[in-house]
Amino acid sequence: MAAAQAGETPGDGDGTWPRPAKCRVIAVANQKGGVGKTTTSVNIAAALSMHGQRVLVVDLDPQGNASTALATEHRGDVPDVYQVLVDDLPMADIVKQVPDMPNLYCAPATIDLAGAEIELVSLVAREARLRRALGAYDAIDLDYIVIDCPPSLGLLTVNALVAADEVMIPIQCEYYALEGLGQLLRNVDLIKAHLNPTLRLSTIVLTMYDGRTRLASQVADEVRAHFGDTVLNTVIPRSVRLSEAPSYGQSVMTYDPGSSGAMAYMDAAREIAHRATVA
Repeated sequence: MAAAQAGETPGDGDGTWPRPAKCRVIAVANQKGGVGKTTTSVNIAAALSMHGQRVLVVDLDPQGNASTALATEHRGDVPDVYQVLVDDLPMADIVKQVPDMPNLYCAPATIDLAGAEIELVSLVAREARLRRALGAYDAIDLDYIVIDCPPSLGLLTVNALVAADEVMIPIQCEYYALEGLGQLLRNVDLIKAHLNPTLRLSTIVLTMYDGRTRLASQVADEVRAHFGDTVLNTVIPRSVRLSEAPSYGQSVMTYDPGSSGAMAYMDAAREIAHRATVA
């Protein structure tokens, strides 16, 4: 882990970031696929955990990519988020510590979760199943819960938004970046009005930034003009290492801490942690 520290930008001081006054529950959402939701969830969670924060990643995507990246078993009959949502299994029964990351935990998703959208429809308080499960989960003193949402606006994403205090939206620095974003923001407003009045859009992360193209900087400028200080100063570059890391069961923070992607996510996580003191 010493290499991870060496890969950081200067100015970390003691290496421990300020802990929030209470656990921050952050849903990482965007109904568009391929914008970096899972990559962002996993790497920001890992970076926070490396700086004294206790972090739980809840994998709410049936593909289970966050579970894979965090080396958490999610095949076969492994207890997972599906059983928490549909069968009322306690969250504590499925949470596993991530190997070699003492402050990082994962609630895995299996392919069973693909059926949850249909099965939740008939259940009582179907939109609040995840919030109830997290509310009953107090096994450890968490600083952050990061919920990796599926690429849809169905009941799984609604559960995440009802359970969360904050929404983080990764936006790809490409031509159709803002397309569909209005629908997501309308859903956030609806959930805030009817189901979760404390929900707020706290963070936008610009991902897949290619500094060689004028388009990337134009998209970044447009997003900043529209959303202001909600957008992190740090942009996440395109990086082969970000794509490779999950195949080794790691976040990029441990796979290649000196890479541009790892350093960018470290800076992004630092911004998020320090925003906790002014939120």
